[in-house]
Amino acid sequence: MELQAGGRTVRLSSPDKVFFPEHGYTKLDLARYYQAVAPGILRALRDRPTTLERYPDGITGEWFYQKRAPKGMPDWIPTAHITFPSGRSADEMCPTEEAAVLWAAQYGTLTFHPWPVRRGDVDHPDELRLDLDPQPGTDYDDAVRAAHALREVLDEFGGLRGWPKTSGGRGLHVFVPIEPRWTFTQVRRAAIAAGRELERRMPERVTTKWWKEERGERIFVDYNQTARDRTIASAYSVRPRPHAPVSAPLTWDEVGVAHPADFDITTMPARFAELGDLHADMDEHAYSLDALLELATRDEHEHGLGDLPYPPEYPKMPGEPRRVQPSRARKPRPTAP
Repeated sequence: MELQAGGRTVRLSSPDKVFFPEHGYTKLDLARYYQAVAPGILRALRDRPTTLERYPDGITGEWFYQKRAPKGMPDWIPTAHITFPSGRSADEMCPTEEAAVLWAAQYGTLTFHPWPVRRGDVDHPDELRLDLDPQPGTDYDDAVRAAHALREVLDEFGGLRGWPKTSGGRGLHVFVPIEPRWTFTQVRRAAIAAGRELERRMPERVTTKWWKEERGERIFVDYNQTARDRTIASAYSVRPRPHAPVSAPLTWDEVGVAHPADFDITTMPARFAELGDLHADMDEHAYSLDALLELATRDEHEHGLGDLPYPPEYPKMPGEPRRVQPSRARKPRPTAP
């Protein structure tokens, strides 16, 4: 089948291949969905190096992350050269038009994972992304409570405005457009500061503990999602679950009213046709992280709160604490009397 998008023709092979067996949704259903929300997902992806989460045989088959631009990618899809924490580098695709999204869907891409940078400057994020991740014993309603408290934190520290969306699972994401003048390390530091402030206000409900054994039944503020090469599913991305849910942009009034189960590839097109992209104005704003970075400095000087552990695949970072879970850490030997 051939699909038309912005003057380009995208060939869709095996359009009847079932990607979501429980409901019978096919590759064509996936492509038609992305056509329906094209302006929204392009706003989220445009000019961003993007990792593709691919399921060539549907959600019951094997899957993988495609970080490097695939061989045979059309030359009209631009790329950006990005560097991983390991020191290796690669060229990643940067969607700029609807046809690029459909081309990725043809190869079984369900979820798009854009970097928080633009291809013109791949070392300075233009988004602060805060991931509220429910832990065992908590649920979406707990993430909602944390999100509303986070909204207050952001407003108090720099007058920041966050744009919320469902993760497509049980969690919530809050994105803040920022000036692209801080490094990944500095943006991560600001995320840690915001998480710690939220933790102080909701100590029984929120945690920034990296080790799962320390989190308890609380919402985890996953600050490491702001580290280099860590990405969050874009708005409107389809998630690999049986009912084909999508990551749905919300207004703050909807946070706590709407539920993640409300949004999938069959319901989002009608919502988008009626309301458009609820996050369309994000690119009109760019906030400063100065207040959050000042908070991070106070945490360090007044409370002795320094850096937190990085993900395991990262090289040891300056100022990072020991990267070993507490239950396995060697206990200091008792001193002789």
